[in-house]
Amino acid sequence: MLKKTLETLEAKIKTSANIPEEKKSEYFDILERLNEEINELGKSDKEKAESISGFTKVSAHESTRKEIDQNLITIAADGLNESVKEFEASHPRLVSTVNDFMTFLSKLGI
Repeated sequence: MLKKTLETLEAKIKTSANIPEEKKSEYFDILERLNEEINELGKSDKEKAESISGFTKVSAHESTRKEIDQNLITIAADGLNESVKEFEASHPRLVSTVNDFMTFLSKLGI
């Protein structure tokens, strides 16, 4: 993920009322792992890595807004899931981390 994007997401998470304080560090950890996996993919397929990064950014943005729109979160999450589908065999850690990200949001009720 682009460094600036990750920094922007971290700032939004820190101030988000939708994420309990005790869960914010878990969210940061998942985003950092996802960043590492996207950067690894970017070495072989930059365009796909940028797509995954973009959907991650939109998913995180929608989940940290003051007023949650569940429809927009669903659209962003579906896009993120679709963007990693083809990598199940070649990049299983990437797919696993995206699943962790989606599970985290789901547990928060987002």
